[in-house]
Amino acid sequence: MRVVFGLLTLVTSVLPPVVAQVPENVNDMMRRIFASADFAPQRFGPARWIETGTAYTTVEKSAAIPDASDIVRYETATGARSVYISARQLVPSGASEALDFDDYTWSADGNLLLLFTNTQRVWRQNTRGDYWVLDRKTGALKKLGGPNAPPSSLMYARFSPAGDRVAYVRRGNVYVERLSDGAITALTSDADSLHVNGMTDWVYEEEFDLRDAFRWSPDGSKIAYWRFDMTGLGTYFLVNDTDSLYPKITPIQYPKVGTRNSAVRAGVVSADGGPTTWLQVPDDPRENYLPRMEWAGPNELILQRINRLQNTDRVMLADAATGATRTVLTERDTAWVDVVDEIQWLAKGTEFLWTSERDGWRHVYRVSRDGKRATNITPGAFDVVDIAAVDEPGQWLYYVASPDNATQRYLYRTRLDGRQPAWCSCRLTASSGASSTMANSGRRWRHSSRVPVNSSGVPSLMESVSTAG
Repeated sequence: MRVVFGLLTLVTSVLPPVVAQVPENVNDMMRRIFASADFAPQRFGPARWIETGTAYTTVEKSAAIPDASDIVRYETATGARSVYISARQLVPSGASEALDFDDYTWSADGNLLLLFTNTQRVWRQNTRGDYWVLDRKTGALKKLGGPNAPPSSLMYARFSPAGDRVAYVRRGNVYVERLSDGAITALTSDADSLHVNGMTDWVYEEEFDLRDAFRWSPDGSKIAYWRFDMTGLGTYFLVNDTDSLYPKITPIQYPKVGTRNSAVRAGVVSADGGPTTWLQVPDDPRENYLPRMEWAGPNELILQRINRLQNTDRVMLADAATGATRTVLTERDTAWVDVVDEIQWLAKGTEFLWTSERDGWRHVYRVSRDGKRATNITPGAFDVVDIAAVDEPGQWLYYVASPDNATQRYLYRTRLDGRQPAWCSCRLTASSGASSTMANSGRRWRHSSRVPVNSSGVPSLMESVSTAG
């Protein structure tokens, strides 16, 4: 035993201390790996189609200004590149640096650029920040929110259809700002710590991926919005003991299984301000969800009402003027039902596309506006992963499916009446991995982003097949 102990003593005495084996720059490396973008893969985008798809814009590093970005234009057919908005155009008056923006949006006519900057995280994503509007014709760069808006206080800013106004949420209320003179109109004014308008609570963001809770009407005269009443919800306390010497406590209204939910309702208000017309959605608002709502024309909305068990989805049409609702379609499942993210309207609003698993597979149905007729236009023993595009003039539906191998995705097209069997337009994954597509408004071109296994994304541009024949 003395011999063994002596050997152990000898070995440990000649080994260097563990601390001495740690590289001196380990803290810097940890910061670069986990707290910086030094090793992040370069990604394409965000890309935006312009001029009905004849060109698109994306964001690239500026060659003229270090640590700044240009918005670059690419001609779709030829790939010709030009700087569309230079970083120099994004330097505010009195500032020395260009705006560092996370996202951008074009107005419908392409003349105005909406920039999302100085962002902060809310729940899972950075959804609060500052918004700026650049006028391409005059070069004027203006910050939204008025002189009294605190930094990083605006959320979900969105152009009106005409591009003359911007709606946004600030501290739980919905506002509209006129771009010509900066006049701001408060559409709601009753927000507090337990009541919010135009934004959602934790449950809707986490379970339904709903954050921006307001919608412009097609003619820009009205705004539909969600209102959340969180009174009576259980409070969960987040403890942050890493950012400062003393811990910080943040209370969050957080429903758990079987406990009280937020009471959610939807209303319509004039974009010029005034009273709200509340939609008359039946059943207990705390035991049912309202995860989707979109305009279905200038005077009607289409919304989805899901029970708390999430096995019944009622599709309703609502009159924007009176608030009256009627159920046009009911989707049921013994387990649970998916929320349909986007409803595509056809035939001048008399029909819409709906995805359903009612026959055991996820397929696309063409449904009459009154819900009395539903036709499966993608039949087969496979699931439709996603609708890629709808070409109504050519009467084609483009969709993504993985009929034989879940690691490979293909882009298919079929006639909108479902009478012609679908055929494969192209393979989206060169090997096992994931992919996504984004079609332009003309439905001729598509961005495809492929993510092979053990690799970063590979963007490409595809031309759709001819719609003739």
